[in-house]
Amino acid sequence: MAFFDLGNLSKSTRFGDFSIAPGDVELSPGQIKTELLSGLTVALALVPEAVAFAFVAGVHPLVGLYAAFMVGLITALFGGRPGMISGATGALAVVMVALVAQHGVEYLFATVVLMGLLQIFAGVMQWGKFIRLVPHPVMLGFVNGLAIVIFLAQLTQFKVPGSAEVSGHGMSGGEWLSGGPLLMMLALVALTMLIIWGMPRLT
Repeated sequence: MAFFDLGNLSKSTRFGDFSIAPGDVELSPGQIKTELLSGLTVALALVPEAVAFAFVAGVHPLVGLYAAFMVGLITALFGGRPGMISGATGALAVVMVALVAQHGVEYLFATVVLMGLLQIFAGVMQWGKFIRLVPHPVMLGFVNGLAIVIFLAQLTQFKVPGSAEVSGHGMSGGEWLSGGPLLMMLALVALTMLIIWGMPRLT
């Protein structure tokens, strides 16, 4: 999660040229090519990520795609930090499950708008520096706990479609897959993990 310093926003972003910060030279054609390829790579990576987190949050995949597009657009227009990637996060996905299940997608939109206003306020007040007070073990525990929650949310894919029921904490109940569908799902999982493990070694 990133906080933006709105006080320096007008100084650090100029829309009339390709300058990024005060004193920066204009981007060369090679740098523009690198930036475009980097943006394309991030955009292609955000599509499956947004769809996956939409399933975790219990909303339609198009909602995840629209949200990822808007986050990237706003970040591109109003600035950010070098190397910062803005997109869907698992932390928000798992938190929003109960909200969507109990109140619907409409309240999700209002909640995200309120969250954005709080982030802008924190950026104006320069409260981002206080994140340094959070101990490293707390961050590791948060990330590990988030990984467990996301893993448990993915187990719904191993159930018969339409058999699980929406509860306050996502999908619950339902009949587990068996026979051929279960073997197919396990094969797809193994193939996905093999691609993740093997492709970096080939490329």
